[in-house]
Amino acid sequence: MKKEFLKNLREQVLILDGAMGTMLQERGLKPGQPPEELNLTAPDVVASVHREYLEAGADIIVTNTFGGSREKLLHYGLEKEVNRINKAGVKIAKDIAGDSAYVAGSIGPTGKFVEPVGDLSFDQMSDIFREQASVLIEAGVDIITLETFLDIKEIRAAIIAIRELSPTIPIIAMMTFDDAGRTVLGTSPEAAAITLEAVGANVVGSNCGLGIEGIYQILAAMRKVTTLPLISQANAGLPILKDGKTLFPATPDEMTAYHDRLLELGVRIIGGCCGTTPKHTLAMKEALKGKERPFKVEKSDKIITFLSSRTGYVAIGGDNPVAIIGERINPTGKKAFTAELREGKISYIRREAIEQTESGAVLLDLNVGTPGIDEAAAMERAVFSVTTAVQTPVVLDSSSTEALERGLKSADGKVLINSVSGEDKSLARVLPLAKKYGAAVIGLSLDEKGIPESAEDRFKAAEKICNSAKSFGIPADNIIIDALTLTVSAEQRRALESLDAIRLVKERLGVNTVLGVSNISFGLPARAFISAAFFSMAIAAGLDAAIINPKDKIMMDAFRSAMVLLGKDKDAVSYIEAYKNVADASVPSVEKEIEAPLDIKGKLGNAIISGDVDSVKDLVEQALAEGLSPLEISNNGLLPGLEEVGRRFEKNIMFLPQVIRSADTMKAAFARLKQELSASDIKPLGKILMATVEGDIHDIGKNIVCTLLENHGFQVIDLGKNVSADRIVKEAIANKVDAVGLSALMTTTMSEMENVLAKLGAAGVKTFTMVGGAVVTEEYAESIGADLYAGDAMEAVNRIRKLLGK
Repeated sequence: MKKEFLKNLREQVLILDGAMGTMLQERGLKPGQPPEELNLTAPDVVASVHREYLEAGADIIVTNTFGGSREKLLHYGLEKEVNRINKAGVKIAKDIAGDSAYVAGSIGPTGKFVEPVGDLSFDQMSDIFREQASVLIEAGVDIITLETFLDIKEIRAAIIAIRELSPTIPIIAMMTFDDAGRTVLGTSPEAAAITLEAVGANVVGSNCGLGIEGIYQILAAMRKVTTLPLISQANAGLPILKDGKTLFPATPDEMTAYHDRLLELGVRIIGGCCGTTPKHTLAMKEALKGKERPFKVEKSDKIITFLSSRTGYVAIGGDNPVAIIGERINPTGKKAFTAELREGKISYIRREAIEQTESGAVLLDLNVGTPGIDEAAAMERAVFSVTTAVQTPVVLDSSSTEALERGLKSADGKVLINSVSGEDKSLARVLPLAKKYGAAVIGLSLDEKGIPESAEDRFKAAEKICNSAKSFGIPADNIIIDALTLTVSAEQRRALESLDAIRLVKERLGVNTVLGVSNISFGLPARAFISAAFFSMAIAAGLDAAIINPKDKIMMDAFRSAMVLLGKDKDAVSYIEAYKNVADASVPSVEKEIEAPLDIKGKLGNAIISGDVDSVKDLVEQALAEGLSPLEISNNGLLPGLEEVGRRFEKNIMFLPQVIRSADTMKAAFARLKQELSASDIKPLGKILMATVEGDIHDIGKNIVCTLLENHGFQVIDLGKNVSADRIVKEAIANKVDAVGLSALMTTTMSEMENVLAKLGAAGVKTFTMVGGAVVTEEYAESIGADLYAGDAMEAVNRIRKLLGK
């Protein structure tokens, strides 16, 4: 009888099996045929692969259901066979595994992105995964393994859906990273680990894309922010082409070279991905002999709260600097913002998100509650606009359960809810949402009687919140207590009670603390001086986060100074960076140089960079009214902005979601300009044909490249996915294209690229290849005769322009 999986994982390191697709291909899987179909048509073939891995020493057998969701099966006309295919896959694996190995139900990505980057909503994505996972669980898998995900929102939706079905089934969650240490949408290993743990994954890690050295670096980054067991599932090196076949060069011995270092990191599952075979599995198993150890990861003695966005993360508490939460996205007292909310616009939100982040905010509070609007829809728009403008994690500030849940579904990572109180009604409303969506919560230290007078009573309210959170399965590091700031002009003593309450919470509960600092000075003149002094006192009392206006220089001066004095700004690095240009030490604030206002061309470029769809339309109208020609607007206003987007993308200042938003803004601007242009004015830089090769149904990367090519002035003919070589050649010649771009993601379809390129070369058509994952490499592209290689969408645009002399 097998031990309970998670318990066994803490006692020994387990070996997970290796590649399935390439093994099935050797056993007769036809090009373009879904591997999952063999569960119905050739179960003995699938069983033979499982058997070889089991005999090689695998402790975990993974079902042949990676592409078993209805969205993936739809491409083969098998969308009605989700139940049969997944049940058959589990039965085959269980029959082979018996009591000798665990059976993990494999779920892969849909091939779609979640909005606003893609076109599927959170609910639609969750439904897809819920359907497949329910079959796998009912069929009796021991574990669910989520593999090769590129979109953090997609895998987050998958885990939430699975947890709705089963609170207890172990979940392994893995994302695929490139050699720059990011997913295709810019997610870092740290942000991934924080988000995946928050929503309920039991084991986190990475598979595919990289060899063992690259995977080790990814897992080392994850270990900084999680104490969960890790999983390593590396490729057998990077692919090469030999005698017309795609090969992965890493030998079984090379795959075990990092075993000792993986064990030191707390890796508890080691397996293989593309190119690995039962020989690799056997080598991994042998390399573990005599090295078994119980799972143990050192944990900080101080509670640290991690929050994340798609691309970044924040650590609150311990020796980390006080987290500045920007308070400006709030309609209270802001008529213009209120008007925008009622009109469904987001310009103010995007502008404040950028400006507050640049001013020092590491979290952004989003409050869109105003009479006469659909607050849930407004919250969704706010989250989408912020997450496509900056890398800063968000704080959802609403008393509406519906708005909170919509915001939680819209978010990219682990967010902070503002707030829950010690009132029973509030606890019952907010805490289930926090648990389901993996959010942290600000707890207001008040109860049914209101705000307690004394620090002791505020502590008791805080203690009630922490105990209630624990009963919902919410850990202490997901609770941040607000000891409440009351105006000092009404009653001076209560300011000191707030400070005493912070001390009590830190001493007795150990959880992190937050204050809305600016409330202290309400009703007094020169408010900033009172607020800054109180802020410094609160930091000294143990404050971990503060809701303030980060554009208030006096407040930020106090913050930066306190961080140096308390040793939280090591070697005063941040302080020196902020004040290095201040000649006189007596100057209390850093004043920015007065810059000349931007002309209309500069404003157009900025709108493209910030992805401000709302403003760019008005700016185009203004430019036309000022007498600029459409070509001047495009060439001297819009395109320089798009070029800057490309530069920032290359330097990892901007990531793909922001690039897509900028492309959408460009499209909106150019749609208006087209009305002013004649057909002769619109001359494309070139005509490009795009296609995903036959047998491959992955087109995310190709679609992004198409969008960016169009916005840079190219005419694009998109043939879609699973396109035959003969059709590509025929369409390329018929349309007299300047170049053909080919995409492939799967190792089983990479070899088809060589076939297509050979035929295109014979026809005299220029070609380029691009990568939809990290499978295709520049060396591979050269070996099959491509004119150029592109590793990402922006690189594709830039290299195509050079290829065509544009």
